[in-house]
Amino acid sequence: MKRNLLLSAFSVLLASAIPAAASDCPGFLPPNDLKIPVNSLDARGIIETQFNEVINTIERIYKPVVAAQGKVLQINRLWTDSTVNANTSLSGNRFILNMYGGLARHETITMDGFALVVCHELGHHLGGAPKGGWATIEGQSDYYANLKCLRMVFADPAATAFTRVKGSDEVAQKECDAAFTAPADRAICLRAAMAGKSVSYLFKTLHNDPVFPGFDTPDPKVVTAMFTDHPATQCRMDTYLQGSLCQRPVTAPLSNTNTADGACTRSAGFSGGFRPLCWYKPANAAELLPPLQRTFGEEEPQFPAFSALNGDVSWY
Repeated sequence: MKRNLLLSAFSVLLASAIPAAASDCPGFLPPNDLKIPVNSLDARGIIETQFNEVINTIERIYKPVVAAQGKVLQINRLWTDSTVNANTSLSGNRFILNMYGGLARHETITMDGFALVVCHELGHHLGGAPKGGWATIEGQSDYYANLKCLRMVFADPAATAFTRVKGSDEVAQKECDAAFTAPADRAICLRAAMAGKSVSYLFKTLHNDPVFPGFDTPDPKVVTAMFTDHPATQCRMDTYLQGSLCQRPVTAPLSNTNTADGACTRSAGFSGGFRPLCWYKPANAAELLPPLQRTFGEEEPQFPAFSALNGDVSWY
């Protein structure tokens, strides 16, 4: 009898130590069969020390944030796991993030890109509405990563050493320069957008997309109902850019019920940084116009229905 009790207790402890399967909790990517073991020839992403450095930085910033909500942030560092994904779960008062080495080793992943992945998983807990059950939905978690989390991370001195995509992007640079005036804000906007570009190339690889996504080719789709699963590659890339462009202060709180709180909306007078309509269905009809492309240097288009915005409208 005593032996059976001990075996039962050990089984419970063992089960609690094993990360939940990807199908049981929101994942950064849809389930896939790609594996990148340690020392694989395909391991061209970041190394273990860089993997830990990113997690250390985000833990230091966000553990107090999570603790202020009466919760505990637990990031499982699964470096030896070859899974190309990341996922999260809620267990009692614990926000559990499972970060797999396989994803970090993918050739498209920089330290900045990996920080975005961690931020996305945090977004399922902290990203606010729209939600599906306990978790913030995928598109909003993408938006949260750039709207809030990466701004906090990239403003931290430790993040200056993070590896990132070389070069810049002309469209993202122009968008960030138009959205912000302070050099530091412009730099973080561009850096976060470029992190989104790097992980979007991972999506392209996994989905076998025939073309590369680009900031100059936004997804034209307009959903008729909120899309709660993983958006398409271009749609996710658009979301990262728009989260980077939103001029809401990083301290503006998000709401679990009101999607307008803490985010950028047309009706609130913001000129950009809107959630893309390729996954987001606004409750407010004033937000339903699809984004229009504007050539820089051209006169701003005027929309009489939005005269309350005093004509200061730019559309992205």
